[in-house]
Amino acid sequence: MSGEAAIAGAPGAPPTFRVVALGASNLTRGLHTVVSAARDAWGPGVEVVAALGHGRSYGATSRVAVRTLPGILECGLWRALESRPEAPTRALVTDVGNDILYGYSVEQTLGWVEEAVRRLRRVTSDIVLTDLPLTSIRRLPEWKYSLLRTILFPSSRLPLGEVRARAERLQAGLLDIGAAHALLVRPLRPEWYGFDPIHIRPALWRAAWTQILGLPTDGDGGSRRRSLEGLRLYAMPPERQWLFGLRRDKPQSGRRLPGGGRLWLF
Repeated sequence: MSGEAAIAGAPGAPPTFRVVALGASNLTRGLHTVVSAARDAWGPGVEVVAALGHGRSYGATSRVAVRTLPGILECGLWRALESRPEAPTRALVTDVGNDILYGYSVEQTLGWVEEAVRRLRRVTSDIVLTDLPLTSIRRLPEWKYSLLRTILFPSSRLPLGEVRARAERLQAGLLDIGAAHALLVRPLRPEWYGFDPIHIRPALWRAAWTQILGLPTDGDGGSRRRSLEGLRLYAMPPERQWLFGLRRDKPQSGRRLPGGGRLWLF
């Protein structure tokens, strides 16, 4: 690895390890866990470059409540990766499935995911893909589905049976993408979910994300420090969003985190 991969401003330092994470609400809720686990595994110089957000679509503009975000494929993350120095990188593709509730076809959704994988392969062959929480979806009662759809996807009118059928086909397609691109496919374990069938329980964030990222588990020491950092990260604005219809841009130069590492958010 060339000297370009050294940490900016620290001549002679070892190469920075980089995590590129793509996802939606689960990644948003667990971002601080991903950051702290990556920092524990790869040191305080780790870089995390993430495109996420509640209800995030891989290929289309998405809106949740008063906030609108561009599709992951349309955001500035790809430009940022091209401009960053070369570094050892692990990429994560997760939270695939929102686009079903937005009414996009399984084929369209898989096309977006595969395009994201192709772009990631320009910077790394170390890519982790998660599947869907199919067990939770199969067990989901009609009343709970109606409640979650009303809260999270109020514009959706898809019946539960159709959502289940599309989820099964999407799952099969994700496994095909994983095989075609030699990705490491991580299953989302049923025990990570509770009343909410699509969001990992907060008490299991650390265990779940370390397993997904393929990192050693630990006793989650320093949980208070991590919870404070989590609040700061949750409130950190991405490069581009619309609030109440007004565009808000926040240029990303790599925020240095008090616990170590740097974060770019898109």
